[in-house]
Amino acid sequence: MQEALRKRIEAAGQAHLLAHYDAADAAAQAKLEAQFSVIDWEALPGLIAGYVLKRPETAIPADLAPAPFFPFPAKTAEQEKLYAEATAKGVEVLRAGKVAALTVAGGQGTRLGFDGPKGTYPITPVLHKTLFQYFAESIGRISEKYGAPLTWYIMCSELNAAPTKEFFEKNKFFGLADGQVRFFVQGTMPAIGLDGKLIIGAKDSLALSPNGHGGTLLALRASGCLDRMAADGVEYLSYFQVDNPLVPIADPLFIGLHILEGSQISSRMLPKTCPTEKLGNFCLSGGRLHVIEYSDMPLELAERLNPDGTLAFLSGSPAIHIISRSFVESLTQDGTLKLPWHRADKKVPFLAADGTVVKPESTNAVKLESFIFDALPMAERAIVVEGSRKEMFGPTKNATGVDSAESCRAMLVERDARRLGLAGVQVPRNADGTPAALVEISPRRVVDDADAVEYFRANPVTEPIQPGQTKAFGK
Repeated sequence: MQEALRKRIEAAGQAHLLAHYDAADAAAQAKLEAQFSVIDWEALPGLIAGYVLKRPETAIPADLAPAPFFPFPAKTAEQEKLYAEATAKGVEVLRAGKVAALTVAGGQGTRLGFDGPKGTYPITPVLHKTLFQYFAESIGRISEKYGAPLTWYIMCSELNAAPTKEFFEKNKFFGLADGQVRFFVQGTMPAIGLDGKLIIGAKDSLALSPNGHGGTLLALRASGCLDRMAADGVEYLSYFQVDNPLVPIADPLFIGLHILEGSQISSRMLPKTCPTEKLGNFCLSGGRLHVIEYSDMPLELAERLNPDGTLAFLSGSPAIHIISRSFVESLTQDGTLKLPWHRADKKVPFLAADGTVVKPESTNAVKLESFIFDALPMAERAIVVEGSRKEMFGPTKNATGVDSAESCRAMLVERDARRLGLAGVQVPRNADGTPAALVEISPRRVVDDADAVEYFRANPVTEPIQPGQTKAFGK
């Protein structure tokens, strides 16, 4: 190890790592040195003092107010005119190849009872297409629709990067063009013991964990993806998470509003179903947008009502954004991420003196994560646009229940049944109004309502759909 690196580690108060390094074999030393070399040792003592040795408190600004948002549908003639102009602008930049898709896909399917990257989980109700396949087919159709390839950037974790790439290669990238799918790996942060010392997780490794979805931005720079985007003429990133197959990947209206309003980062909002729904709250303070996590939002504010009885703090965040590439460049220009950290107390396995790995029974460490929504107050201009919960948000976090694969499949069926109805194809309904048949429309053929009308006009359904029937269209 270079002497300069040793001195930086010692100056950060982490000399115990050097003793462990010196006792390790050559292969372990090489791996440890690689991990040590990417840590910002000069910033570490401040992080430990501010986030570990004391528990940071979330300060709620005195001037906190509900964030303004663009309603959908438009409420006035002026808004209708703006939305038409925005949609045209969105179509223009999509046709010019100035938009790329950006998916955060570092998670595993553990909570779904599934062994593998979450993106490889089968989600569609009839053909059981995986999340990755559903997105890939959507991107294929979007590329065809606008006459320009929509490049797809997928952020993996160190844990699932290899199996994710293998999955795409095995499936021939679901028909996407060569080079249209680009992978990069999320950064990590070392776990920090409650005493302020970095935890050694194995003979050849620190205890590391992903650095949060805010780390997406820094990983784009570190991986060279930002340079690649600039070379390709990509100016806008459509950001979404891998567990939400209902997300509109390339919505011209959303993209166009981002551009016309001069926004650096734009966010979808969903009207909350109740004051304490587990969505971050879009708020305004000091003239800047913020997201206050549901767990930090004072109940008095969460329950505050407008004169008409609606929630004052109505806007919940489903983690859907349009981000300007230039804004990402500004946030990461010196190779560091200009976002705050969030503390999470965890039980982190550690290497004992006898060389065995111990799994603690109680909290022994802090993991630090950055969140992408913390970029909002750093933007000179940021906007919020209302979205439809039924059409845009079906998170697949659990096997059954709320925000589950079960509820997501039901939403996919409902959306496709509605689109069939737009094309004049009636899906039978149960007494409660839900579809009485399982239907699935391929996103390779249909990515929006206009596509549905066009597709079924060219491919008419000649036989009525019967109650209890299972039917896929467009495959």
